[in-house]
Amino acid sequence: FMESLLALCHDLGGGLMVNCTSPMDFLLLGMGHVLILQTPLFLLSLMIYLVTMVGNILIVVLVVADQHLHTPMYFFLGNLSSLETCYSSTILPRLLASFLTGDRTISAHGCITQLHFFGSFAISECYLLAMMSYDRYLAICQPLLYASLMTWKVSLQLAAASWLVGFLITTLVTSFLSRLNFCGPKVIDHFFCDFIPLLELACDDTRVVTILSFILCFLNLVFPFLFTLASYVCIIAAILRIPSSVGRQKAFSTCSSHLTVVTVFYGTLIVVYLIPRTSPSISSPALDLVVAVLYSVVPPAVNPLIYSMRNKELKEALKKLMQWVQGQCQ
Repeated sequence: FMESLLALCHDLGGGLMVNCTSPMDFLLLGMGHVLILQTPLFLLSLMIYLVTMVGNILIVVLVVADQHLHTPMYFFLGNLSSLETCYSSTILPRLLASFLTGDRTISAHGCITQLHFFGSFAISECYLLAMMSYDRYLAICQPLLYASLMTWKVSLQLAAASWLVGFLITTLVTSFLSRLNFCGPKVIDHFFCDFIPLLELACDDTRVVTILSFILCFLNLVFPFLFTLASYVCIIAAILRIPSSVGRQKAFSTCSSHLTVVTVFYGTLIVVYLIPRTSPSISSPALDLVVAVLYSVVPPAVNPLIYSMRNKELKEALKKLMQWVQGQCQ
């Protein structure tokens, strides 16, 4: 039925104002055109979501429960894991429900809400990664001043600011976007309500929204990235000046996990924005879909694995937790 509806929408969509869903609904095409893969895709999405939730919630529990992890570094890590739990929950539950029910429609209000929270968490993660890099910069480059500069009060303020900036910036963009009228067919060739696919359906003049979003994205994606990059240039330079190889290895181990997470997060975002959507030979809906999965679904799932495999203190905290659970079960 969905395929017939989509075909009808494309047949009628040549310049006509046709609503092929209800007037207030969008059709998320997503992965629905590959019917034979619906079950494997559902199982894969479910597995990714479970890994994401279990891994990130476990890190939050370890940071809260273990006194040795009550430091600014792990406080930021707990915030990052909480953020990625919310980040994934804006996309994957809706995708899993569509696989089960076959219903890929989403209301206009639901679409704007999903976009708002997705954008909010994405921007907040950019700033939170920047704050984490600043924390590592102080710990490695200014070790004598670290305790006085990175107090608990400062840590709380930096983390709160990261969450708040993401919420406020996305609220501003979605408030302008929600005032636009959208043309039929209201078919989004995506598995969630992302900004560009939704903007392409607008009937109104989108120049103001496009310019505003470009400026805000540039400021709130590029600036945190450059700040993070500058922090790690200073960190690596400071590590290379350490005369002892053991000292260099110990210093690098404190920031290698975060550097890997930053590389995964920004690497996928850079791929998204470097692909010209206007060039069919380079960009296609299928390729856009794959890239969207890479930057929206994969990082929250792999980040707990990166931290757990490369961080000795988290491993020790996990062992203590497992021993405590075994003791309670006996």
